[in-house]
Amino acid sequence: MEVLWLAQEEVKSVVDMHSDMQVVERAFRQHGLGKVQMPPKSYLYYTAYNGDLRTMPAYLEEEDITGVKIVNVHPGNPMRNLPTVMALIVLLSPETGAPVAIMDGTYLTDIRTGAAGGIAAKYLARKDSKVIGLVGAGNQARTQLEALCEVFEPEIVRITSRTKESCDQFIKEMSDIVPCEILYEESIEKVCNCDILVTTTPTRKPIVKASWVKEGTHINAIGADAVGKEELDPELLLRSKIIVDDVVQALHSGEVNVPLSKHYISENDIHAQFGEVIVGLKPGRTSEEEITIFDSTGLAIQDVATAHMIYERAVREGFGRQVRMF
Repeated sequence: MEVLWLAQEEVKSVVDMHSDMQVVERAFRQHGLGKVQMPPKSYLYYTAYNGDLRTMPAYLEEEDITGVKIVNVHPGNPMRNLPTVMALIVLLSPETGAPVAIMDGTYLTDIRTGAAGGIAAKYLARKDSKVIGLVGAGNQARTQLEALCEVFEPEIVRITSRTKESCDQFIKEMSDIVPCEILYEESIEKVCNCDILVTTTPTRKPIVKASWVKEGTHINAIGADAVGKEELDPELLLRSKIIVDDVVQALHSGEVNVPLSKHYISENDIHAQFGEVIVGLKPGRTSEEEITIFDSTGLAIQDVATAHMIYERAVREGFGRQVRMF
């Protein structure tokens, strides 16, 4: 019994944003049609180390692909020269349960999250969106912007983060990818002067005030992915149409989790799951003035669908190495 092992560089060499957006959109479509099995993430909390571990299994029935991701989030890791998020993905045979491939999921997590944000904006943002605002300058911000540029032709990008140095590095790295000027802003309020706002921070206190967000804005709320995390003023949620990637996960760990626990909003304030919008079961944006929020917790179906594409390409191109299991 042999399993294909793919290191991060091999994963990077066979995946691209354009293709992954197609794969992830298809996965969301199957989610909307109820053709996936995906229990909510399970968590282990390492309180002493300010970190957690999550397991994320999924089965896409229509495509007959299955697997599980194991992923951590340790915000203090950069001080140890380690990524905040690290992940491993195991693809399995639905027929036998045997492992088929084991691959790095760290970069995969970044690109599939970016892909989801780009797809969400395609369905929920105004078609004439020209200005993108980024709160946070890490890996998630990079792939979010890359995906948005697959859908829109931005005229300006505004960015802010905890340090100007991180924004300067972001601008340096992304200037060849983004077809417009990227401007550093000192305040989040200035960044909110945009058509599409992306938040990718690990904060546990709201940092985007409702009064800063103008009518017609679309927001990709990416950072809140665990209990107690929130980036947006609860008043902003009350003004907006909220679309979550998955209701069960969002209630537990999405942008809505804290406002729900404090009774600022109720579950009835959630308009739809994103897959329902894609397949037409629920409407998306219905006016130019509406504020829309995509509450992204990150779904196992995104990981499994992306991993399967990577596996097929790696096999076709002869990448990776076979590892004997037993």
